[in-house]
This record gives sequence, C-alpha cells and structure tokens, in this order.
Amino acid sequence: MDSTHRLAWRALLVATLAFAANFSIWTIYAVLAIDIQAKLSLSALELGVLLSSPIVSGAVLRVPLGILSERISPRRLWIALMWLQLPPLAILPWIDSFWGFVWVGLWFGISGASFTLGVRYVTDWFGSAQQGFALGVFGVGNAGAAISFIIIPLLAAQFGWQWTGPLYAIAMLPAILLFTLGAPKGAYQPTAKTKGVNNGFGFLKQNTVWRYSLYYYFVFGSFLALILWLPQYYMQVYNLDINEAMGFTLFFVITSSMVRALGGWFADRYGARAVNWSVFWVCLVCLFFLSYPPTTMTIHGLEQDVHLRVEVNIWLFTLLIFVIGLAQGLGRASVLRSLYDHYPSDMGRIGGWVAFVGALGGCTLPLAFGLIQDLLGIASGAFMVLYAVLALCMILMFLAIRKERYQKALQQALSNDFYES
Repeated sequence: MDSTHRLAWRALLVATLAFAANFSIWTIYAVLAIDIQAKLSLSALELGVLLSSPIVSGAVLRVPLGILSERISPRRLWIALMWLQLPPLAILPWIDSFWGFVWVGLWFGISGASFTLGVRYVTDWFGSAQQGFALGVFGVGNAGAAISFIIIPLLAAQFGWQWTGPLYAIAMLPAILLFTLGAPKGAYQPTAKTKGVNNGFGFLKQNTVWRYSLYYYFVFGSFLALILWLPQYYMQVYNLDINEAMGFTLFFVITSSMVRALGGWFADRYGARAVNWSVFWVCLVCLFFLSYPPTTMTIHGLEQDVHLRVEVNIWLFTLLIFVIGLAQGLGRASVLRSLYDHYPSDMGRIGGWVAFVGALGGCTLPLAFGLIQDLLGIASGAFMVLYAVLALCMILMFLAIRKERYQKALQQALSNDFYES
C-alpha cells in the first residue's frame, strides 16, 4: 500500500491495546513461576521449562496463523484466538503438579501468536513510508507484560496467586469486546497465490529470511527471556524480595517497550540496517560486562599480596540491563522494518516465520540459562549465552554487508564494461 488509510490510526490503537492484553497473558508465568517454584521445589532447569511452556506454543502457532492470515482476515482469527485463551486461565487454581502447569501454560500460551496477526492487520492500513513507525507503535504492546508485574502481586495479596488465572480470564472479556467492536474492517486484501519462493515455505530458501530471523531471535527472544529470568536473578544474586525484583524487572519491561515506536521512526528516517548495527554494538559492550562473574584476584607483589574483587553491583547491573532494553526496543522495530522493505506483500507468512523464530528465543534461552547455571554454577552464565548469540548475529550481518558491497561493485563494473578489452 502506498498511502495510509483514513482509519489507520484507529486500527493501530485498538490493535496495540489488544496486543498488550494478549502479551500480559503470554508472560503471566514470569510472575507466577516464582510461587510455583517455591511450591514444587523446582530446579533451575525445571524453572526454565515452566517459563518456556507458554512461549513455545505462542511461537509455534505464529507460522500457521501467519499463513492463514494471507487467506482469512487476521481480525477474525485474532478474535477467535482471544476466546480460546480463557479456559486454561479459568482452571489454573486446580492445577497442582509440575506437568499440569506446563500443559496449562502451553494452552494459554497461544496468546503469543497474536503478534503475527497484529502485524498482518496493521501493515494493511499504512503506506510504505510509515510502516516502521506503525509497527513500532504496535510493538509497544510488549508493555502488556507490565500489567502482569503490577496486577498479579496485588491480586495474589488479596485472593492468592492461584486465583490470578480466573481473574485474568474475566478481565480479558472487555478486551475482546473492545477489539471486536472497535477494530475497523476494510483494508484487508488476501494475498494472491504465486509460485516459487513466494508460495508456501519457499521463502525458507532465502538466506535473508534466516538472517532476519536470527536478528529477531536476539532483539525479541532475549527480551522475552529476560522478562522471564530477571525476577529470580535479582532475588538469587542480589537477595531482593519478590516485590523489589518485580519492580526492577518492570522498569526494564516498560522502558524497552515504550522506546519501540522511536525505533520504528529511526528505521524509517535513517535506515533499518544502520539502526540494527548500532543496536548490536551497544548490546555487545553491555553483555561483555554482564557476563563477567564476581571474581576475587590475588596479585603477588614483592612485599605483600594485593587482593582485588571485581563484580557488577546491583546499580551497575540495572543500568546495563536498562541500556540493553532500550537497544532491544529500537532493534525490534528496525528488524521488522527491514523485513517489510524486503517482503512488503508477505508480512503474514514471512513475518510469521520471523516472529516464530524470535519467540523461540523466549523458550529456548531460559532453558539454556537454567542449564548453564546448573552446569557451571555461575548465574552470569545467562549473559554469556546472550553474548554468543549476539556475536553470531553480528558476524552474519558483517558478511551480508560485505557481500552486498561486492555485488554492487561488480554490477557497477559490468555496467561500465570493466571486463571488455
């Protein structure tokens, strides 16, 4: 679409609010998992499995729903998806086993697939010049996780943490009604059937799709993983109580989510690649310091030993996490803008795939965090994992930029008859 529809801003507002409501459900275990872990005496790896259960179902469903949204109105699919989230929330008080919580988490985790439907819905309303900003504003719905961090402790104090599920189900009813009545119709056009890489899963043959999938795995997947992991990290490493840990995590969630609209604007104005590259460098520096475990060194001098202790205190840690959150917020919007630049007519299928891979970070990274912590006994091992993922992203981006420059130089040489005698 070259021009923005007159109802575009209304569609964007309603979609963003609906996405925030869905995202709050998708991340509800980030808060409840601490109580569940205490009740069931879970190990770090079991905690990672529990935290990952809603994320994995939301991630997997992004691909088929992205494909369906090319043939069926994403608005209709989204309404149906929201109704399906209510039953598992309602039965949460009667679950009393680890695997019971995992299966229920898989069920209400379908709320995470709302992102793909929202991207497909929003892009239909806006012209190409405003796609980055529109997708950035829509992504502010990530702040829906803040709802969980604010509301759940209040509900738990009043009714007990087990009853937050049914109360969330009741609160979801107005959100469903708002989207059903408030989301405008009219801009959606089914994608025409084509052949080759533009049909089915042919796009998986393109290296560009895999690169952007990996980029989104870091900027969104690690953001999601940190939402789930930070509360217990603050409690374990810095001996905070649950309310203090939730407060610090809430700060990370809100700031990272709200800056996403700015990231879309930067991508529209300065180019998505420039934003992505800057984001990666900032995160790389911060993760280097976060990866360093508390260390005591003894330097043997000529007359006496010098003892040094190196560690990241809570305030430096929070500052570094804050900077990473801001960078990730900018990056989530710019990666989607890059994707739209390459595949403007396939944001359902290809956008769904990239969102799927990104969301996989939210379920695989907590597992990796728990596993490396159990193996090494080092809490900062989680940031070592993120550092390795980011290093791979940057290597691939560097190689892609170099290849593109080489091809451009080659084309210019051919156009100037460089090889003619």
